[in-house]
Amino acid sequence: MRIISCLIFILALHPSGNAQNAVIDSLEQRFSAESDATKKLEILDQITDEAFSLNFDLALTYAKRGQALAETSENKTWLARFDETRGRTHANLGHLDSASFFFDKALEGYTALGDKKGQANVIFKQAWVFQRKGDFDEGMKSNLQGLKIMEELGDQKGIASALGRLSGDLYNQEKPTESLDYAKRAIAICREQGFENELPYNLYHAGYASIGLLENKEALAYFDEALALVHKYNFGMSPIADMSNGRGNALKKLERYPEAIEAYQITLTNAEQANYYGGIFTATANLGEVNMRLGNYADALPYQLRTIEMQEAGNHGNNLTENYGHASTIYENLGDYQNALLYQKKARRMRDSTASEASDAAMLELRTQYETEQKEATIALQEARIDQQRTVQWLSFGMIGLVGIFAFIFYRNANTRKKINALLFAKNAENELLLKEVHHRVKNNLEIVSSLLALQSAQIDDPGIKFAMQEGQNRVHSIGIVHQKLYQGENLGAVEMKDYFVNLGDNILDSFGADERVTIECAMNNLELDIDTAVPLGLIVNELLTNAMKYAFPDGRKGKIKIHLEKKDESTLSLKIADDGVGYSGTTQGTGFGSQLIVLLTKQLRGSMREESADGTAIYFDFKLRSAA
Repeated sequence: MRIISCLIFILALHPSGNAQNAVIDSLEQRFSAESDATKKLEILDQITDEAFSLNFDLALTYAKRGQALAETSENKTWLARFDETRGRTHANLGHLDSASFFFDKALEGYTALGDKKGQANVIFKQAWVFQRKGDFDEGMKSNLQGLKIMEELGDQKGIASALGRLSGDLYNQEKPTESLDYAKRAIAICREQGFENELPYNLYHAGYASIGLLENKEALAYFDEALALVHKYNFGMSPIADMSNGRGNALKKLERYPEAIEAYQITLTNAEQANYYGGIFTATANLGEVNMRLGNYADALPYQLRTIEMQEAGNHGNNLTENYGHASTIYENLGDYQNALLYQKKARRMRDSTASEASDAAMLELRTQYETEQKEATIALQEARIDQQRTVQWLSFGMIGLVGIFAFIFYRNANTRKKINALLFAKNAENELLLKEVHHRVKNNLEIVSSLLALQSAQIDDPGIKFAMQEGQNRVHSIGIVHQKLYQGENLGAVEMKDYFVNLGDNILDSFGADERVTIECAMNNLELDIDTAVPLGLIVNELLTNAMKYAFPDGRKGKIKIHLEKKDESTLSLKIADDGVGYSGTTQGTGFGSQLIVLLTKQLRGSMREESADGTAIYFDFKLRSAA
């Protein structure tokens, strides 16, 4: 039986508790006093790291501020960093689709900047998300890719981190001997190089590998050392949760159940305080299992059901088969045979759809390919050095002759080519600069309109009129984002809609003050559309998100809104906005300004729409795109 574990994510190294609040307050004061945008970004980065050890929701708030400032100041280096930080925060909160979206953006940013180390670190984080979704093949492939980059850079700390991650991959493949070998290699690097802030994570992997080898006392020693280092260097609550969970698993294997329960309670307490999504459902799963083993079925059931609910809601395939099986066993012992059969069927379906022999073979092939490539690269390097010595003299003579020929040709044609290229480049650059300036000015003017609406709204006491002004402000902002994306992007003729919807959703959540209770996910691929399509689409989505916030989640109810946009074919565009709220109707038939605006914009895009109100509300659109003239 596989041990339920937290897959460790990249966490900050900082003090916790009241001291941490004091640090954040001090940094906030520095931020307010600072005028230089780059230095303000550096301070926000420090604040976000401090918040990471305290609460992931708090960290997300600061990550959003950093991302917005980086966009406004057009600082591409910091934008990539904050995209990575925001992805990392969403991942720890269990928002895996959002995490993938921001990691993809960060990887694109680091690639454009030529930052190899940044690319590798993001690839490691993408691997973590793949594993959380149960896609271990892609997870291992990404970790191997990151390892290769770190080896090219000669980054010993990065290599140690990658070896530890691969140890985790091998453990998930139920190959504990190989897993322990990789973990020990990582530990050796950490001890030799003095990487004590990386060492606990690799001790953690060695602990799980030892459990896989039934060396449970050795596993407990690894986890105890890791936990001691985490406390010594004040890593924060999330790493404490991870290490305590590993320690609980070793104690469980040693059948020291009361001590295991105590360790899991420490895990749950720290994970809940940090709002560490993965740590919470891992702790509840283990508490459910240990109580089940002790025969405390009534105590075990709430823990097990909470685990399954969180895993299903977050689309976390890892260990879900085992948790279905535990739920079936618990119901059976409680005499509820109908639910016992239901969860047994769920476990069977999940088992059939996940890891198989083909998957194991694919991951073995990936690891073998990596190790073979390393050996072949060493042999090839030796042979290349011998050939290089033999041919260097001939190449030298040949190059002298070629340089002479090319110098003559270049001299004859350089002046003509230089004049033509200069004229073409100047013209294209001038046109592009002018077009970007137009979009920039339109965006600035729309911001002025939005600010005027906000000032006017501040003078109004009537709540209805005040809210109508806020809705108008949001509509103006939705158009402004389009022009911002156009002048910031490489393609001046199209808007990338997924990125646009993410920004639009953040603005809506901010305006309703609902960041902590409602999430907006863009379950779609990257898609570029022209401005004539993007603006009305943005206004439609703005109205639907506003309606959902107004009616779907009353009395502080928590929930989720999903946006899906895709091209069915070259002439048809499909849009779906769905929420899991209380259900409401009238969006497509309403008489209010927002409903009428949606109808008019749908007609403008030659579209049709329909509405469903079961288990929330879903609005479907099909638009006919105009073909280019």
